[in-house]
Amino acid sequence: MAAVLTVVGVIFLGLVVLVVFGVGIYNKLVTLRNRFRNAFSQIDVQLKRRYDLIPNLVETAKSFMAHERETLEAVIQARNAAQSANQRAAQNPGDAQAIQGLMGAEAALTGSLGKLFALSEAYPELKSDKTMSGLMEELTSTENRIAFARQAFNDAVTTYNTARESFPAVLFAPTLGFQPAMLFEIQNPTEREAVRVSFG
Repeated sequence: MAAVLTVVGVIFLGLVVLVVFGVGIYNKLVTLRNRFRNAFSQIDVQLKRRYDLIPNLVETAKSFMAHERETLEAVIQARNAAQSANQRAAQNPGDAQAIQGLMGAEAALTGSLGKLFALSEAYPELKSDKTMSGLMEELTSTENRIAFARQAFNDAVTTYNTARESFPAVLFAPTLGFQPAMLFEIQNPTEREAVRVSFG
């Protein structure tokens, strides 16, 4: 009888250790997931700031570049698409498809802004306009903040993915609902740098 109780005690103790171990893994993954979600919220803040600046930038440019209407409209359309993609990604930064959509929309916006800035080189009055210079300076600052926020997010995602894929967490993570998170990278290698906005 004592031997049976010992075996039951060992099994019970093993189950308790396993449960405690599983709870520890779960709590670690929750903490790391919350960190990358919080890091994305910093990207969200900076992207919203960028989206708010773009209509003012286009409106100012419109007064100097009236016949470049197609380019100006393309910038606004790309901005609206990026803003919509950002809203989807902000709802769940762990959703790989939402992050992928945001990366594509941001690449398109960066491309259309690049065309606007290239065209604006032909308008010296626009380059010397104080409102435009102020907006460009603010946009440059915002682009830098986005780059820093994106790096912090990618670091947090890498830490989370590493913990999720490490043994023994890899055995429990999918069952507990922890899916891999996607890095927020710029898709086009030619767009690795922030939009250049020198107007001086």
